[in-house]
Amino acid sequence: MTRGKVLVVDDEDAIRELCRVNLELQDYEVREAADGVAALDVARRWRPDVIFLDLMMPRMDGWETLRHLKEDDTTASIPVVILTAKGSEEDQMKGWAEGVLEYVVKPFNPAALTDMAERAVAPRDQAAEQARRDRVLRQLQLVTEMKQRPATPRD
Repeated sequence: MTRGKVLVVDDEDAIRELCRVNLELQDYEVREAADGVAALDVARRWRPDVIFLDLMMPRMDGWETLRHLKEDDTTASIPVVILTAKGSEEDQMKGWAEGVLEYVVKPFNPAALTDMAERAVAPRDQAAEQARRDRVLRQLQLVTEMKQRPATPRD
């Protein structure tokens, strides 16, 4: 018996394999997609418990894929974990504002994937998740504001 179903979406074969192997070792059933177009097809047909989604991909990037997932009643409730090399505060804020379960910047610890999948599969407190997203967004906004402030001369 599997612990849950995970869709890994990344255009890099090595990243998909790394995720798949680590998750399968922990008894998760894993499917893969190399781009957003394929991801939408698999997500609609297979209904995974969580989607690990890269942002920079051919044909359809992760942002557009996420938008389509959230707009489709069949896939809107599937938790999404962003796995990306795009680590700017602006990108992270966008991801958290879109309601992702987690935003992970590459390189990442593959062992942490299991913890994220477990959180996605377990019953979740939606209010607590939203409060966490709001806290992270506030922190990222503060960092962004601090970076934009002009430097003040010190005596």
